[in-house]
Amino acid sequence: MPDQKRIEFDVSEPVWGRCFTVAPLVLVGTRDEDGALDLAPKHMATPMGWQNYFGFVCSPQHHTYSNIERTGQFTVSYPKPSQVLYASLAASPRETDGPKTVLQNFNTFAASEIDGEFIDDAYLFFECRHFKTVDGFGSNCLITGEIVAAYADSEFVRGTEHDDQELIHDAPLFAYLAPGRFATISRSNAFPFPVDMKR
Repeated sequence: MPDQKRIEFDVSEPVWGRCFTVAPLVLVGTRDEDGALDLAPKHMATPMGWQNYFGFVCSPQHHTYSNIERTGQFTVSYPKPSQVLYASLAASPRETDGPKTVLQNFNTFAASEIDGEFIDDAYLFFECRHFKTVDGFGSNCLITGEIVAAYADSEFVRGTEHDDQELIHDAPLFAYLAPGRFATISRSNAFPFPVDMKR
């Protein structure tokens, strides 16, 4: 007998708007053809395995896609909960065939290994060289990069002198609750991994 509490979705339509899911939210930085900075918020973003590779979902219609195809590089900034407004404004539309003028109000700093910029006062930063793009996810694609330099705000770095729970309490994390909400994570619990589990 089917579970009366379980609702089946119509998969002829996207399922992602039907329930909330937890995701990071990052700002991917690229250079437009005229050299202007482009920052784009992305929540379908993740490590690509256990090595230093990073990936995110994008659309070939976006400047982020064409900029990475042209330059072969991008930056990734992980904003703090206090920067939710910056993350929102980065999604603002461009002027017709022009830059996102709102980005002129952002404080940024330059990458060291690539030609890129980060949003100031984020907590985690990656400089990436384009690795490969995988097309064919409907109208979207997966863009991946190799992390060639990484930095973090010292208050967010794990260490033996600081308990993980205390660290997350003292330096809360920004989570995107798709679709359209966000949360501040300041409490956590250790995951009960089996003793003999291997990654």
